[in-house]
Amino acid sequence: MTQSSGPSGVYPMLFAPFDASDRLDRAGLALQIDAMIAHGVHGIAVLGLASEGNKLTSGERRQLVEWTAELIAGRKSFCVTVLEASPQGQIDAVRAAGALGAGWVILQPPPVRGVGEMALVRFFGQVADKAEVPVAIQVAPEYLGVGMSAAGLATLHRNHANVSLLKVETGAIDVARLRDATDGAFAIFTGRAGIGVVDAIKGGAAGIIPGAESFDFLTRIFDTMTGRLPGGEAPASELYRRVLPLLVFLMDSIDNFLVYGKQVLGRRLPGFPPGPRLPFTPATAFGESLARGYADSLGPL
Repeated sequence: MTQSSGPSGVYPMLFAPFDASDRLDRAGLALQIDAMIAHGVHGIAVLGLASEGNKLTSGERRQLVEWTAELIAGRKSFCVTVLEASPQGQIDAVRAAGALGAGWVILQPPPVRGVGEMALVRFFGQVADKAEVPVAIQVAPEYLGVGMSAAGLATLHRNHANVSLLKVETGAIDVARLRDATDGAFAIFTGRAGIGVVDAIKGGAAGIIPGAESFDFLTRIFDTMTGRLPGGEAPASELYRRVLPLLVFLMDSIDNFLVYGKQVLGRRLPGFPPGPRLPFTPATAFGESLARGYADSLGPL
């Protein structure tokens, strides 16, 4: 296997904004995209858990991707998470994303607990064989209920070379272990809102896919760690210390991330509609006070 030379950097996941009638809000999407590009993100991601893709209809998913492509207008690369549960559904979604200009796609495993690993290799292989853009596999068993081993991922890459990226929800030690176990075949992106980003980069992560509430800090951390900005690890670690309490607060649960992460972004980016789509756990007054404090500590975008 050869070292992957695919995408890298910070690709924040867009929050799906909703208006007062619970419809997707294009203006709220544009606010995020323009702010991300102004702060120098390396790319943009859409339709992951932060985008509430599991709460959107198939038509809304297409709309969100179409708007994302139109609003980015070629200024940055973007990637699309593919949520469909059948091979043909994923093939169709990958083709649609590629036709809109997506630089790569992230395939989620079908929501079938107990599925065998070789069945997943065959499932993803069918999709990859029809893909005209690089393919990532999302490895997040703690959130999705389905995962793959390093051996299974290596087999998938060996049989389908365009499967060249991973999106993992893991710490730096596991990033390094996975990189070594797959002979550096994959560009590994971490998630977890950006928790552990400094160590993950040291462990070989090619990038991170955090949320949209603190992408400016995480982009500066990545650029400083990788030499795009001067300073090295010391200033990157200082920035990380500033943002870490917020990230820990948000990652108590995915619901927490949506409810309060959107509030943080709404306070930092005036005009962004902060409400998630039902169902969600209602915010508490204490939680809202914490979100305001974290947003104010980071400052406006």
